[in-house]
Amino acid sequence: MMTAYMDHKDLANEVINEDRIKEIADGVHRVLDDIAQAEAASGRETGSVKLLAATKTRDVGEIMAAIDAGVRMIGENRPQEISAKAEGLIRRCAQRGFSLGAAANAQNVNSSGVSQAAPNGHISFHLIGQLQSNKIGKVLPYVDAIESVGSLEEAQKIARRAVVRNIVVGVLLEVNESGEVSKSGCEPEEATDLAYQIAALEGLSLQGLMTVGAHVDDEGTIRAGFAHLRGVRDAVLASGEPGTAECRELSMGMTHDMGYAVAEGSTIVRVGTAIFGERAFV
Repeated sequence: MMTAYMDHKDLANEVINEDRIKEIADGVHRVLDDIAQAEAASGRETGSVKLLAATKTRDVGEIMAAIDAGVRMIGENRPQEISAKAEGLIRRCAQRGFSLGAAANAQNVNSSGVSQAAPNGHISFHLIGQLQSNKIGKVLPYVDAIESVGSLEEAQKIARRAVVRNIVVGVLLEVNESGEVSKSGCEPEEATDLAYQIAALEGLSLQGLMTVGAHVDDEGTIRAGFAHLRGVRDAVLASGEPGTAECRELSMGMTHDMGYAVAEGSTIVRVGTAIFGERAFV
């Protein structure tokens, strides 16, 4: 399925036309405005919610148009897409004075071995989809964080690879707050203890929690899941357990439920369609 999809679109393509560039830039600006309005409506501090552009099926040129319009965090669903796009994205970001993802840690070091910040800042690169064990090695050179860790076993596998590479990988614990069988993540009642176990693993940095909102029309149901995740985050952060001091992020909210998520404390919203338009492929 993945091969067939990639036969239809060159994900490494770096050149798109001016109309498409403007379309994407307009989408980014609308979403940033929507986030600012949601922050204000919820009494949140301006800039407290980060926009992650969900770039599934988008090529390098489209992603760079979003970055040029103000996106500073991107997220891929599939390791195969990371492999196809990473080198082009790293090169294009460097041309603009940005570092990208984990690869920046190896590249931005001067002759004295001191890490140097890119002049225009850093673009965070996250994996937001499921990660099979045999693909861990493909994503670790590129991503800052893996948002889709839903079990201790999965975390342990990533941790072992990180230790071998002498790196620390950011992870978010994915929690299935809606209870829908189609969604990944641990059970909500397991989340707190699992977060403690993951936080204690060498090679990992537990940065927060992630969920996908309930696929229903009822605002109360959607917000209840987001609120529960916030409660888990607050408990983990306040626990003082080893490795929990950085567990601050709440990655929740997408194009259709972003306002609810911001109201319930989201720090990262994952938006694709509202930026890039409907996908031609799934």
